[in-house]
Amino acid sequence: MIELFLSAFITLFVVIDPPGCAPIYAGLTKGASPAQSRHMAIRACTIATVILLVFALFGQDLLGALHIELDSFRIAGGVMLFLIALDMVFEKRTQRREERAEKVAHSPEIEDVSVFPMAMPMLAGPGAIAAVMLLQNEAEGPYETLVVLGALLAVMVLTLLALIAASPLMKLFGARVEAVITRLLGVLLAALAAQYVIDGLKGNFGL
Repeated sequence: MIELFLSAFITLFVVIDPPGCAPIYAGLTKGASPAQSRHMAIRACTIATVILLVFALFGQDLLGALHIELDSFRIAGGVMLFLIALDMVFEKRTQRREERAEKVAHSPEIEDVSVFPMAMPMLAGPGAIAAVMLLQNEAEGPYETLVVLGALLAVMVLTLLALIAASPLMKLFGARVEAVITRLLGVLLAALAAQYVIDGLKGNFGL
């Protein structure tokens, strides 16, 4: 159970990437008061958690309705996570997030950033949805399901804390430390993604 929790926690932590989201959120809420920033962070994490829980609990039924084999989803999800890992290693993911945040910041009609772009697609994006569905499908029995959901909730709590403390963290660590952490997490995610693809190929071809 501990190994499953750690595996799920690390996977979701790397994909959701709280250290990478924190500076973006700090930039988006630069003109907001501390109370407004805190409320938007809570709202964003709550919405993202609900979205991920829905896909975790009902994602397998959705695959069945679409006649998609689980091993095929493993391969597709692994490839998707691997592409995210490449973006993290070469800092393209952070660049795209900053560009998206800049567009929102320059749109005066958009004041509340909790739903877009924070909840979706920054927190509950395609990679996070694929990861949580893969992890949930790997779980066997209700206890392992609860372990995976517990890991998801733990990551979302850490994400909330990172968003709330975004501005102080940026002043404390700076951009260089964030870049190093993002690249290290990207390498780890690449290895996890490769394992998903290998498991999917084994299931499809009976290796």
